[in-house]
Amino acid sequence: MEAVLASVKNDLMNNDTAAAVEKIQRYSKEPNNIPLKIAITGESKSGKSTFVSALRGIKSIGDEDEGAAPTGVVETTSEVTEYLHPNYPNVTLWDLPGIGTTKFPADKYLELVGFEKFDFFIIISADRFRENDVKLAKEIQKMKKKFYFVRSKIDNNIRDEERKKDFSKEGTLRKIRDDSVQGLQKEGFESPQVFLVSSFDSHLYEFSKLQQTLERELPAHKRDALLRVMSNINQEIINKKKEAFQSRIKYYSTLSAAVAAVPVPGLSVNVDLSMMASVVTDYVTGFGLDKQSLEKLAASSVAGTAALMAAEKVSRRISIIVTAASMGLSFTTTYLTLSYFLNQLADDAQRVFNRALGVNISV
Repeated sequence: MEAVLASVKNDLMNNDTAAAVEKIQRYSKEPNNIPLKIAITGESKSGKSTFVSALRGIKSIGDEDEGAAPTGVVETTSEVTEYLHPNYPNVTLWDLPGIGTTKFPADKYLELVGFEKFDFFIIISADRFRENDVKLAKEIQKMKKKFYFVRSKIDNNIRDEERKKDFSKEGTLRKIRDDSVQGLQKEGFESPQVFLVSSFDSHLYEFSKLQQTLERELPAHKRDALLRVMSNINQEIINKKKEAFQSRIKYYSTLSAAVAAVPVPGLSVNVDLSMMASVVTDYVTGFGLDKQSLEKLAASSVAGTAALMAAEKVSRRISIIVTAASMGLSFTTTYLTLSYFLNQLADDAQRVFNRALGVNISV
């Protein structure tokens, strides 16, 4: 932070406003440049591609959305395939070919997929974890990398069991978990972490628990990168995003105060305007309130009205920045202004989430 301040002041004293603005904008986007590489693997037809799309916030039913990982009844991943997150290209998800195929035999799998570049692995199975899954997990363990077991297509299991007279959702989930954990314990995993998920209904089951575990166990400098790409599938994620954004406001405010101290007429206005527009736009994207996301939500869910209202509010708020910046912002004014925008956008994200779930709660 000190180095950024010194460099910005130097540019401003030399009347190089463009360079100062560029450095401030680069600083505001710094958290979005931390690389995070997630590997998704498992046997053929386990639901890897659908899971990749769910993590990226893209539906993959019939591969309708541009950029969705292709799915099918046969193995559709024949190569190591990289998918950039649509809003944060520093976060990449890698759809790995099914282990145990002719091209990717189990004994050479990690070497062939380039295991060393990944931050962690998610091993997916649609029924039970098999021999190849176990072999892979043990090899990853030897390399001292993190891995997590995901039992996919839970929605299918629940739908199948519902036809039975003595059906119990809780009982079905407990049986699936117990079978998975016990099977892995027999293979030598003392306390295996198994998460039951539906890639089509990520707010159900344990998608949220998986995200929380990943965030908790990642190195500190990687956590923000993961948090920003998480879908708003519960209140806790929205709150954590808000806390992460809030923690950086003091740095932007310090930059604003430093600029205001430079005795160049009109300089503070131009720099503040550019910085605040960049920061608030980052809030909009981080909460999933960008125009593209809102249009998709409006077209595909009962949250349409809330999404459109949020879009209109975002538009109005960003325009307010012009008025605020024209005053030449001090540390306090910048802090309060950015906090106001952050609070309002976090409330909008909560409203959209509530509407998506059919919950009528005013924030």
